[in-house]
This record gives sequence, structure tokens and C-alpha cells, in this order.
Amino acid sequence: MAENVLQMKDVTMQFGGVVAVNNLSLEVNKGEIVSLIGPNGAGKTTAFNVVTGVYAPTNGSVSFNGTEIVENFPRGKMKKMYAGLHYGDYKKHLEPTPDKITKMGIARTFQNIRLWRSQTVFNNVLIAKHLRRTSNVFTATFRLNRKEEDRQREETSELLKILDLYDVRDELCTSLPYGLQRRLEIARALATNPSLLLLDEPAAGMNPQETAELTDFIRRIRDDFKLTVFMIEHHMDLVMDISDRIYVLNFGALIASGTPEQVQNNPEVISAYLGESED
Repeated sequence: MAENVLQMKDVTMQFGGVVAVNNLSLEVNKGEIVSLIGPNGAGKTTAFNVVTGVYAPTNGSVSFNGTEIVENFPRGKMKKMYAGLHYGDYKKHLEPTPDKITKMGIARTFQNIRLWRSQTVFNNVLIAKHLRRTSNVFTATFRLNRKEEDRQREETSELLKILDLYDVRDELCTSLPYGLQRRLEIARALATNPSLLLLDEPAAGMNPQETAELTDFIRRIRDDFKLTVFMIEHHMDLVMDISDRIYVLNFGALIASGTPEQVQNNPEVISAYLGESED
């Protein structure tokens, strides 16, 4: 039986009267590459923001490695405004911040690259490693954390070598070609030592060659780092080539799930992407 890493259950995210994600339930199993696809505005990034603590869901729960980490239910004015399902099924209020969720082992990249623009390639990755630091103000002031600092610098160098970024380690991150900036953002996420990696449109803005290289790169890091990958992507060639399973959202609701072949031939998916033909 597959080991479940991520589970979203009955998740609804409502902003005022707008339901951005509507009763979403899905699972991602250990070692899989699972894609979440759908037209623009379908609610994909909102779903990622719920998993990573950017938003507290209006209703529903998120579990990681079998432990519930997020739960919420309609409160305040939302009690009357709530337009989703499963009202009253959830009672707890669990709302960890993004840094706490990252420490649990969930890392992410963003649709728009968010590197530390004034820092070098090396420092972008090293700063991310500070999430796992055990030092405090006292030990840092008197350099009592030197061994830990040296170890993290060595780990950063090793990670950059593995990901073919070591030769540009001293360059300002903004001087890199676009494809390498994307790779660096993934490297920074890996520096937090995740077991689940969320990629939000990693191929956005890439040409076909860069996209093909990224496809191989994602497979390699999944295998080398023993990761589970949950990905949003619009490049259908990449999605169909790399995904073990696919979930499809449209207007915030799940309309299909299955293998790439099953999803590719699903009439609802075809309609969502291409529109209905008029008789």
C-alpha cells in the first residue's frame, strides 16, 4: 500500500463571497511526482498557499506524513457567508506559519522567482540552511557556533556541486540566465532539507530546451534526494512526461484525477482547456 505524504481533505478557501478553492480533496504518495493543473485562475496556487501556511483554509484540513498540520472552519462573519460544503465537520483551528511548515519538511518554490536579489548564488542557499540552525544570539555573538557554520557552508558547497551550480557560486543571483535562476530557487528549497517539494510553475518563461532540461532535473532531484514532488505547471508536455498522477482544477473544484493518459482523454479536462464547441 502506498505511503501517504500529503493529504488535503475537504479544503475550501473563500475570500469574501468568492470561493477560490471548493471542497478540494487529494493525496500525494511517497516518491511520486504529482501535478496539479488547470486553467488560469483555477485555484492552484491558492491550494499551494493553504498547504504551506500562507493562507488558513476557510474549512477543511491538511495532513503531512499522517499528522494533521492544518485545520480550520468558518468563523466570525464567514459563518453566514460560507458557500462551501462540510460546514460543521471541522472543529479545530490549526494555523502554523510558513516557517514552521518548512521546518516540518515541506519546501516550495514560487510562480515568480523570489531569490534574494542582492546576494550571491552561494549565499542564497546558505541563508536557507539557517532554518536548521541551533545557534542563538549569545552563541552567534561569541562565535560559539563556528562548527555549525562551517558545516553548513560545506553542505552548501556540496549541494551546489550536485546541482551543477558550483561554478557560479560567487555570482550575483540576478546575473544568472533565467533557467539557472529557476534551478537556484529549487536548490534553495532543497537546502531546508525537505521530504516534500512543492514547485509552482517551475517551467514558466522557459524555452523548449530549458523545459526539457528541467524535466530531467526534477526527476534527478526526486531520485537523488528521495523526495516527493507536488507541482503546478502549464507546460503540458512536461506534465504528461513527468507525472505519476495528475489532479485537474477548474473554477476551484476538482474535475478529474488519474494517470496522464486518463486525464489527457477526459472530456471534462478537454472542455476546460479548449472550451465547448457550439452546435
